[in-house]
Amino acid sequence: MRVPARIYATQDMMEAIRNDNAPQQAMNVAHLPGIVKYSLAMPDIHWGYGFPIGGVAAFDLDEGVISPGGVGYDINCGVRLMASKLKRPEVIPRIEKLVQALFQSVPTGVGSRGDLRLNDQVEKQVLGNGAAWAVEHGYGTESDLEYIEENGCVQAADSNLVSQKALERGRSQLGTLGSGNHFLEVGYVAEIYDKKAAQVLGLEMDQVTVIIHCGSRGFGHQVCDDYLRVMNCAVEKYNIGLPDRQLCCAPLNSPEGRHYLSAMRCAVNFAFANRQVIASWTRDAFEKALGREASEIGLRTVYEVAHNIAKIEEHIVDSHKMKVCVHRKGATRAFAAGSQEIPAAYREVGQPVLIPGDMGRYSYVLVGSEGAMLNTFGSTCHGAGRAMSRVKARKSARGRSIASELRAQGIVVQASSRRTIDEELPEAYKDVTSVVDTCQLAGISKKVAQLRPLGCIKG
Repeated sequence: MRVPARIYATQDMMEAIRNDNAPQQAMNVAHLPGIVKYSLAMPDIHWGYGFPIGGVAAFDLDEGVISPGGVGYDINCGVRLMASKLKRPEVIPRIEKLVQALFQSVPTGVGSRGDLRLNDQVEKQVLGNGAAWAVEHGYGTESDLEYIEENGCVQAADSNLVSQKALERGRSQLGTLGSGNHFLEVGYVAEIYDKKAAQVLGLEMDQVTVIIHCGSRGFGHQVCDDYLRVMNCAVEKYNIGLPDRQLCCAPLNSPEGRHYLSAMRCAVNFAFANRQVIASWTRDAFEKALGREASEIGLRTVYEVAHNIAKIEEHIVDSHKMKVCVHRKGATRAFAAGSQEIPAAYREVGQPVLIPGDMGRYSYVLVGSEGAMLNTFGSTCHGAGRAMSRVKARKSARGRSIASELRAQGIVVQASSRRTIDEELPEAYKDVTSVVDTCQLAGISKKVAQLRPLGCIKG
């Protein structure tokens, strides 16, 4: 190990964490060339491909590497939070109709295809312009872009470095939710912990909200798959010793490293555009189901964050400013108050951090902190983290109707299959409260509000 591995967790969490292979993965990451300070893992850590999910690592630009396993297959899987002018009592009588309208408007499920059909030329425009392409084509407004990480587009994305197979997989998937743990949830603000921060973010008690959680779909998966093959060859070419071949990588300043970074950025922009289109169709579904004008509903973007990404950022390392490549895999950027990279309207409180839980309990809004800037390269957790495998979750759901159990709690759920609902039952996930409380105790983010679900669609 070139640096220590550091896991953020309470003593109570550690027993479950040790039963997973994720701590060993955090240690394995610490072997990579050019890693700076620590191999980090957030409290929602669990086993992943190469890096643990919940892993954060920064690499020196001259001596360090870039690894697809440190980003993940679902490149720029992320979360958008939207807030409305509506209060919970206005929506509850029509929640079933609203969930049905959302399910009809936003394609879900494995291999789901949307109404948009892109040719190669148009798809490459999406890869270069991200969410701005969607806005230019009538999906949302310019104000949305102001409240997306990187304003919904990372620069230096080169579509010439993306395979034809990736383009084919992405061509019909723009505006689709996908499967697994991806979801679109209607909820409400149930608790406020920091009144000032909530006011700055425009959140208030009982306010109706929407969370959109999805990524780059088959396009990002193919980019990752393509470059894993490239990186396996690069490991041999550059004589990089690895404790686990899933950590295959290339020097950041090598052709292979630069090419992956550019291709990955294409997938990042695809995901930004994907969530922008879904947000636009969500607004349409609200109007249709509630029979009200868009101005009355007022569904605006509070913020959108990326979870699976590698970015060149400047951080303080050993008292000196240093540019590094930060890998966040199942982790959220959490920049502190005053950071120029976050919207001007939020700079007095810090970057919004959006932490989804499960469909039966709650999610959280946090803000970044100075502790994150000092200790975790401006990073914090990204969600609850699974407590059960999908197979175990299905076994736990046998003889039960999870949808009926949720309906008894006042939560309407619709999915493309019963299997999806069973695999995503609430107890399949850790209690997200323990995760966010750990991050607050560690000083790497601060709680602002709790959101509770009213209705949810899943793949």
